[in-house]
Amino acid sequence: MASDTISTFNYFLPPPDGSRPYNRVYADSTTGKPTRNWVDDPHDMQVGDVRGKEELYKLDNAGFQYGREAAKHTSFLNNDEIEREYYPESIDLIKRVTGASKIVIFDHTIRRRRPGELDNHNPQKRQPVSRVHVDQTPTAATGRVHRHLPPTEAPSLLRRRFQIINLWRPISHAAVDWPLALCDFRSVDFEKDLVPVAHVYADREGETFGVKYNPNHQWKYMKAMTPEEYVLIKCSDSIKDGSVAILTPHTGFQDPNTPEGTPPRESIELRALVFYD
Repeated sequence: MASDTISTFNYFLPPPDGSRPYNRVYADSTTGKPTRNWVDDPHDMQVGDVRGKEELYKLDNAGFQYGREAAKHTSFLNNDEIEREYYPESIDLIKRVTGASKIVIFDHTIRRRRPGELDNHNPQKRQPVSRVHVDQTPTAATGRVHRHLPPTEAPSLLRRRFQIINLWRPISHAAVDWPLALCDFRSVDFEKDLVPVAHVYADREGETFGVKYNPNHQWKYMKAMTPEEYVLIKCSDSIKDGSVAILTPHTGFQDPNTPEGTPPRESIELRALVFYD
């Protein structure tokens, strides 16, 4: 039985002075500079449970796609082991689902919710993100190709279709606590809803999309996703002629129906460059 719910989603409100929005990643508190110059814009949104009808949602129509396949690597405690064992099987999975010819995984994030602790961007203590966002803008996506592939390969790869797709799955137990919500791209106004936000690292700059509130947004989740289930999240697509979904905003959210004593959410998210012949 589907379990639709209502939760408060933190949307993006641009800086009132019109300046370029930014996030500082792993900001140094001694500089006195704020970690960001924009504010959250909370709105209560209905979230539809797609369990039982997840086949309706595909990367090319909604921007996300659920599947079921247990990972062979299950410990997720050691980054070297994750890269050595989980990356190759994930490349194989994404190739089979998408039909892509080349996959390059460029990073991963493990999130373990720690009630009462702040997410201070410590890479070892990342918590679920409670803010509507898209990981990459088109400019940042192209920059990722140049950053992670040799200069001899990048130009020819960029002439063909390429995407950035995240592979997300719960680890150790079902994600009943703080599940992941995805916004159906068909309900997104690409021109009006998305605002580029500078993602400032110590040595470089990326760019994400902040997402402005739109009452038309259609939010979906799959209740109680297990570690044997996954979702592919499209963050960017080089096809922009209106024939396919380009991206999907997403966020973790607090389900008010979560039973007392539910174990805190743990999940892993891989980020992959996806190329087609």
